[in-house]
Amino acid sequence: MTSNVSSPAEPQISFEFFPPKDETGQATLDKTVEVLGAYSPAFVSVTYGAGGSTRDRSLKTATGIKQTAGIPTIGHLTCVGATRDELVAEVRSFEAAGLDGVLALRGDPVGGPAAPWTTTEHGLTHADELVQLIGSVSSLPVGVAAFPDIHPASQGNLQHDIDVLLRKEELGATFAITQFVFASDRYEQLVTELEKRGSKLAVYPGIMPVTSYLQIVRMLELSGGHMPTATRMRFARFQNDPESVRALGIDVAVQICEDVFALGAPGLHFYTLNQSEPTKSVLERLSMITKRP
Repeated sequence: MTSNVSSPAEPQISFEFFPPKDETGQATLDKTVEVLGAYSPAFVSVTYGAGGSTRDRSLKTATGIKQTAGIPTIGHLTCVGATRDELVAEVRSFEAAGLDGVLALRGDPVGGPAAPWTTTEHGLTHADELVQLIGSVSSLPVGVAAFPDIHPASQGNLQHDIDVLLRKEELGATFAITQFVFASDRYEQLVTELEKRGSKLAVYPGIMPVTSYLQIVRMLELSGGHMPTATRMRFARFQNDPESVRALGIDVAVQICEDVFALGAPGLHFYTLNQSEPTKSVLERLSMITKRP
């Protein structure tokens, strides 16, 4: 979670997990953390559900990873369904749990990303307000979201996105994690525009090893993300062949990782969906990653 925008000899690796719903899910997550922990991640992050619906489980999961695996762990924090006082209390909980940072997000409404936004009474409306609030009460490092495909609310205006990111940096954010990157030139454009404006944000590209065609199509629709037509067609060809989709997903992710690292990405942030094998398969094939036993 540094602010260095130049590539080290090998990229920092980080992983995103979500809070499991039951004991079976917890066992799967525990195994995933064990397997991926061998790659010495710079940090892992733990998500909230839509509308902040997994707030307590998120903190419990993040605390468990930090305490049992000893991996630097950051908690997600959103503006959804919380007052300013409740958000401050959550930050205090992160500090008490020994977490290593906060990913400050506006968050999705209870109805999902496409649902109308309603500000909670005595709450916040935008992520920059949350960055400012965290900085006013804590010294924890603060990260934010970035959108290589431009935030849906920006209506195609990249410079508006850059303005928003610069505002968050001005208020104390030191790193950003992007939504899924499926076109490395869009990551390059985002970082180049930030650098032109004097930004020092470390921008970690989000990598999603695709394992299901229908799942990734749905995720891209919800997030406003972009997958090049040629890539989408390759996945569509195998949509009824799960093994071929997984194999292609790994191939595509490997190429994206190699490309963004060559462009100067300081790290690679993997959306794991609590599964170890797809991400592990990608890491095993990357030329710039030291092979682990």
